[in-house]
Amino acid sequence: MQLGFLGVTYKDAQMDIRDKTAFTEAGKLAFFQEAKRAGIMQCMILSTCNRSEVYYMFEEEEQKEQAERIYHAMFSDVDLTGCIRKLAGKEAMAYLFRVAAGLESLVLGEDQILGQVKEAMDDARTMGYSGKELNKIVRDAITCAKKIKRELKISEKPLSVSSIGVRRLNEACGIAGKKILVIGSGKAAFLALKYICAYPQTDVTACSRNDSHAKRLRGEFPAIQVISYGAWRSVIAACDIVVCATSSPHPILKKDTFSPVRNMTLLDLAAPRDVDAALAEHPCITLINLDTLQAIATENQNERKRLVEEGRLLIEQELKETTDWCLQSRMDDTIASLQQRCDTIAADSFSYLNRKMELDPREQRLLKKTLHASLLRLLREPIQELKRLDCKEEQEACERLMQQLFQIEKMGEST
Repeated sequence: MQLGFLGVTYKDAQMDIRDKTAFTEAGKLAFFQEAKRAGIMQCMILSTCNRSEVYYMFEEEEQKEQAERIYHAMFSDVDLTGCIRKLAGKEAMAYLFRVAAGLESLVLGEDQILGQVKEAMDDARTMGYSGKELNKIVRDAITCAKKIKRELKISEKPLSVSSIGVRRLNEACGIAGKKILVIGSGKAAFLALKYICAYPQTDVTACSRNDSHAKRLRGEFPAIQVISYGAWRSVIAACDIVVCATSSPHPILKKDTFSPVRNMTLLDLAAPRDVDAALAEHPCITLINLDTLQAIATENQNERKRLVEEGRLLIEQELKETTDWCLQSRMDDTIASLQQRCDTIAADSFSYLNRKMELDPREQRLLKKTLHASLLRLLREPIQELKRLDCKEEQEACERLMQQLFQIEKMGEST
């Protein structure tokens, strides 16, 4: 039994295609049911804004074709030409490991995808469409992803200038306990507020010229004070930190009109600039602007790419154990049947000897253990050899030979 994969991702399909191929809850159940009718008993669906993917276990090549047919039928009104990616075996497993670790994400190394993989597996298990093999592969992928995140810490390299800027602010002057003014209420200002409010005991004031933005700020950050845009001039002198993120076409803080008398750190997230670059020369001002932040963002992106390559090497190492397990698991039914045959022979032999001999309870227990251990010893080497086989044709040939020599059938088949 092997892992198969098919689906569309942001790498192969535009947003309008991904929107149309997103799985609803009803769609997932319909796919599971159709897959089961086609003989695909184990299946997991990972559906996010950037991917619509199906992972499944198959034994025959025909089942791969059936999975693709069902996928196309689910989205029959969408032209998927050139959009579907398909993988099988070790390649499919390696891809799942990379997905879980965030190495196939739009934002390299992001953490959210790991939770989405866990949720997808829980859905499949809850609805009865997972099994031993799929559970093992996904569990190993999740464990490997956690190891990569723990050892490489890819997601700790921030990429947004707002996140990097707030970190630089904290390095420059410490954010906790400070009086802070945020001028602006757009996306950059909102993100800056999100990161700033994570620090304790801050006294934050935000100003907005847009009523809907102001309402959103009050809803998202109830602990801050929101004032009208024009009021920032009356509060700025008392602040330790000022974050500027407006859409003004010219600087709002100029060297000839702004001269603080106390130490102040300015973070300029605007393009074009909100803060006159000449203010960096003021003895009371520490200025952090996009020139510095963009360089850090680029450096962090390059570092993430380097760490992704390390993550791929880690996956190759971890994947071997899962691949070996999958190869061995093909023979599990034959091995279990051999062991069951051993148990039956031992039980029959004990029953016969127990009738012929007068044995006390201690002797009975000893005889049972001896018979069972002796038969298992006979099978030890054949079982070890079966586990070493890594060729499907050889496995099937040995399986037929075992059935013939020991008069057994696979577990679950009628005798």
